[in-house]
Amino acid sequence: MVAQRLFAERGVDGVTVREIAEAAGQKNHAAVGYHFGCKEGLIRELVIDGAALIDARRNEWLDRLEGEGGQLTVRELVDLLIQTALGAPGRGEETFNRFVVMLGMTHRRFFEETLGGRWNSGYLRCLDHLRRLMPDMPLAVKNQRFVFLLALLGGVLAGREAELADAGRPHLTWGSTEVLDNLGESMAALLEAPHARR
Repeated sequence: MVAQRLFAERGVDGVTVREIAEAAGQKNHAAVGYHFGCKEGLIRELVIDGAALIDARRNEWLDRLEGEGGQLTVRELVDLLIQTALGAPGRGEETFNRFVVMLGMTHRRFFEETLGGRWNSGYLRCLDHLRRLMPDMPLAVKNQRFVFLLALLGGVLAGREAELADAGRPHLTWGSTEVLDNLGESMAALLEAPHARR
């Protein structure tokens, strides 16, 4: 979607409704208001649509893994988080990580209110598994590592999206098939590192 791409590139405060309408080829600049009520309504709809899609993917993947039986690993769960957050090119998803990372940094309260504790059940299920698999450490330390994990995941995938959006040059790092494996190894190491007790 044009609006999401513009928000991802310039932030929600850097884009006007008029610019969205023009970029979408709409002669009527009131179209955004007609369909979404206001700019905030459009942003809210974009967040919910993308989050719901990712949540459905995560739950489906978890259902399959849990249905196969056996003990899940930290690496399997980390790969699940990565792969389900990747956008499908041509469906407007290739800008979603940049959009939500930018929105979360500049309008955290709005972003959290929009999610409203919904659309993240798959993520929470992953965290439940990870808590059991991580080394023995205080719950507060595990929760801090989850904050770091989410920041790493969002930041790296947003950076990857931004680089891959520039089709005018080769992307030796981001275009590599190994980059997501390396991200998975790094995220797993973050979670599995022993806790230095003080």
